[in-house]
Amino acid sequence: MDRNSIFSYTKRTYNTDPSYPWAKFSNYAVLRHESNNKWYGLLMKVDKNKLKLDGDEQIEILNVKCDPALASILRENSSIFPAYHMNKEHWISIVLDGSVEDEEILHLLDTSYELTK
Repeated sequence: MDRNSIFSYTKRTYNTDPSYPWAKFSNYAVLRHESNNKWYGLLMKVDKNKLKLDGDEQIEILNVKCDPALASILRENSSIFPAYHMNKEHWISIVLDGSVEDEEILHLLDTSYELTK
């Protein structure tokens, strides 16, 4: 799953367009609720070493809110991490490199949307 597929899904499902609030980080896209402006997703490219992975090339990640108990289980997956630059108990980072199934990514995005209503 890539960022364009996620944007297409969130537009179709939640009528959400991404916003880009930081000029310095122009590739960071925030997904917000239309009604309350709360975030339910953040897409960004970060250096692998920010997630304690080997290498310094950039990878695309999606941060979503998650129940802490589920988050601890999900982090056993080698492509799901404590959220980069967010509350690590309630948010996770999903690496968007094809190692997490699209259905699971969309389910976690839907869960995040519900948790942030």
